[in-house]
This record gives sequence, C-alpha cells and structure tokens, in this order.
Amino acid sequence: MNKSEKLIAVLLGLVLLGYLYFDFSGRKTAENAAPQPVQTVEQAAVRPQAPASVEPVVETVKAAEWTVPEQLVELENGEAKLVLTSRGGAVKRAVMKLYAQNRGNVGEDNPPYEFDFGESPLGSLGEEFAFAQVEGDTAIFTTGAGRVRRVTLKPGYLVEFADEGLEGRREISLGAVSMGSGKNDLLSVDAWDLGGKKPHVVHYSETEPLKGLLAGATGGCSSSANASGMPRVSPRIPVQGDFTWVALKNRFFVAALSGTTGRISEFSAQVERDAASDAYRPKTVQAGALLEADGQATSVFYIGPKKQALLSELGMRDVMEFGMWRWICYPLVWTLNLFHGWIPSYGVAIILLTVLVRLLFWPLTHKSTVGMKKMQEIQPLMKEIQAKYKDNPQRLQQETMKLYREHKVNPLSSCLPMLIQIPVFIALFNVLRSAVELRYAGFLWIPDLSEPEGLLSAYLPFGGLNILPILMAVTMALQSALTPQAGDKSQQRMMMVMMPVMMLVMFYNFPSALSLYWTLSQVLSIVQMWLIRRRTNAAGLRK
Repeated sequence: MNKSEKLIAVLLGLVLLGYLYFDFSGRKTAENAAPQPVQTVEQAAVRPQAPASVEPVVETVKAAEWTVPEQLVELENGEAKLVLTSRGGAVKRAVMKLYAQNRGNVGEDNPPYEFDFGESPLGSLGEEFAFAQVEGDTAIFTTGAGRVRRVTLKPGYLVEFADEGLEGRREISLGAVSMGSGKNDLLSVDAWDLGGKKPHVVHYSETEPLKGLLAGATGGCSSSANASGMPRVSPRIPVQGDFTWVALKNRFFVAALSGTTGRISEFSAQVERDAASDAYRPKTVQAGALLEADGQATSVFYIGPKKQALLSELGMRDVMEFGMWRWICYPLVWTLNLFHGWIPSYGVAIILLTVLVRLLFWPLTHKSTVGMKKMQEIQPLMKEIQAKYKDNPQRLQQETMKLYREHKVNPLSSCLPMLIQIPVFIALFNVLRSAVELRYAGFLWIPDLSEPEGLLSAYLPFGGLNILPILMAVTMALQSALTPQAGDKSQQRMMMVMMPVMMLVMFYNFPSALSLYWTLSQVLSIVQMWLIRRRTNAAGLRK
C-alpha cells in the first residue's frame, strides 16, 4: 500500500470511527440541561403546576378534583387493544397485540408489549367526562355540560380524537414512553418543525433544550455521569415552534401526535431518570402539546411499532433517525423486509442482504483487488525509481506516474471500494440497530438479533460471550493477510493486528445483526480474493 492509499485508508477509517464514536457519545449530562424557563401567565393558565413531589407533565385536573367515579372502556382490533378512561376521555393503556413484552412469542407467560400512560393518559385535555359508551370501534364521551368527544381506533395503530365545542389553546397529553433495558436502547422526543428555512425533523435527544436529558443506554449521559444528588424528575421544559407532528419514542416503539386540524405551537417535555442506576440514565419521558382550536378539532395519534412502512404513510418516516444516510437506509429496510417475505427468518434475510450488497460491489472490489495485485508486482521497479531519484522529488514523481501508466495501474483504485462501502456500512448500522423487525428475532444460536448474543451471561463477565464479534475480528485479520500489499511489511503486520482488535472492542456489545452482516461480508470478500488469486495464477501472474 503506497502513501496515498495509506492516507485515504486512514481517513476513511477515521470517518467510520468518528461516526460511531459521536453516535454513542458526546451527550451533555443532566446538570448541563436547559434550566426550567419561566412560564408566562397564559401558559400557567393552561398548564397548572403539579406538586413538586409528583411533577407530571400533564395534570390540568388534579386527581382530588375528579367528581365522579372513573369509567373504563375498551376498544380492540387485530393490532391493538386500548383501555380508555373517562378522566380525560383518553388512552390509559395501549396493548400491542403482535409484539411480545419479553423474548419469545406472545402467550400466557409472555404478555404483549404495553404502553402504560398512567397518570398522563394519551390524548387527555384534562377534562372529566361523566358518560362513556362504545359504538363499534368508537368510544363516545360526554360531559355534563354536553361537550362530546369521540375516540376511534383505526387500522395501522391510529387513534382519532374528534372534539366538539373546543375553543382556544388547550394542552393535549402525548402520554409517556419508557426506555427499555437493552444495551442499545434509546429515548427521544422528535418533531417536524415548519419553522426555519425549510421544514425539517428535530431529534431532541441531540438538540437543545432537551439535549443531555435524553440519550441511549450505551453512550452519552447514560454512560458515565454520576447521578448522585440529581433530581429524580427534570424541570418541565417547553419547546416552541410550528410543529406538524411530535413523537415520543424508544428504540422500537412510538407514541406520536401525528396530525391535527388545530395548530401545534408548543410542546413541553419532562424526563424521569432511573433512580436505581448510579450513572445517569433516562427512564421515562412525558410530554404535552399546545393545540389551538376553533370550535372543533380532530387529532390523530400513532401508538405502535417504529416501522418504516407505517410511519412513511403518516409523513413521519424520519422518526427512524437515519439522518444523512436516509437515502440508503430506506431501500435497505425495504429490501430486508422483501427477503423476509420470501423466507420468514430475519437471520436469513440479513444473509441475503449481505450477499446482494457484495454482488453489487463485486465489479469494484474485483477491479480493486486486481489493482492491488499489480501494485504489488511493480514494487521492485518502484524501489529502483525511489533509490535512483531520491534526491530529485520532481523527477521521482514523474517517473512514478510513468511507471503507473506503463503498467496500467491506478494507485487510488484500491481505495474506491472502501470509499463507497462506508456509507453503506453506516446505513446498515443505523438500520440493523433500530429495526423493530429484529426485536427478539432469533437465528441459529443467537437469541435476539437486535442485541449482543450474551451467551453464558450468568457465568461470564461483561454480559457474556459474544461469538460473532470474535469471528468478525478473525475474518478481518485473514482478509488483511490475503489482501495484496505493497510497502513496509512491519506496518502491514501491525495494522493486521490493530484493526481487528480495535473493531472487536467496538463491536463487542453492538447488535448481533450488525456483526453477522460484517462477518459474512468479510467471508465473501475472502472468497472473492481467493477466486481472483486462483484466476491470476492460472493466467501466469506472479503470486
């Protein structure tokens, strides 16, 4: 590998390492979070403050002020079951019938995943309804004064709230979402803001004023900041803008105000930390949005899995948090689900996706490998030129370029596949770590493709044994050994050891789906190099 190739390889490696580093770190701690802003008189009127010991986000009517017994009604379809309360005419619990709470299939011993909105029922405006009845897929709530609210459960995990006689600015609860216990879980508030130069998505786990309060379980404020002495619940923080939708999400599920006939001019959020953890770790985020209505208002909520096809229909696919790589991520998710439709195994789907990516890059990697082989062959001639013109840099450069032309060698050709594959790898990293399809999806000895393998975790430290990252490091070292090299042999040997070790450390606690992809990709690359070497040897080229 010549100097230019080494430089490009180092830069590409830094790009990848930098992306992975900043993706899992760099969050401010909760002590640096935005201070609680001073509320205006108008805000205080629509959002009465709860006692400091309770600190819920939305409590426009205190529990002591309810005047009639609570009525609970249920709505259910093939996807979800809702438990609605007359205290707010809102969703108290939402059960995801197709998604298990724990690993395995839904059953008597493994209930379905559930949103527990507790003291902050989703969709509540803080009103008390005296009467409740169910007509088909709609629950009808009525106040003593005659105001009517209709709550309808629709396909695609949608809940519609139709309000009559609603005037002015009112706060509607977005409920609460809790972060899971997995190594790669996260918690965030996202919104589509119409302000600025153009409409754009904002991920408030990365943006003020909530940055530092929300993070993933593997990095940022949940990794090292000492939580001793910190308040259990953060101040209530308002965020102003002109929003189309606002979403609370964890790694796999979303509760979102996806659309309304009113206007969302502001939302406020509050984060509860995990009091059982010595290091700061967010546990639950609650939020409420200010609606401006004129007589009637219809608001639609999405309460369901973070699934691209469903979110795209609502104009909310950026909840997936694919960032600048979305143009690659969206087709990858579609392809992954296409393969799963053929063979109902996401492990097999990842294998097929890996094979497809390698086939697409086969011409480039083939050309690159052949180019590296030629570079290796002309190294004796290169050394002669370097020795002959060591005191004349300009002539050395001229003769080197002449040598490249004579032997039809492009010194940068070996770097092109690396340059192109890094965006694909980062896109796959984003897709495989957050795809709800991989949640609890087992494959061979892997119990859950969305998490590290964690074999023998009851007997081994550091979360158990993860085989795939070890295989990945071994195949990386083997691939490096088989790759035609030119230059300092000692440097090559050092890189052959350092890079696999570094990647092993980085990948050890990543989702096993990502390690499966990367390991198989390197195995296919080794096979390709072996085929090229066999063909070139048969053609009479030197090894």
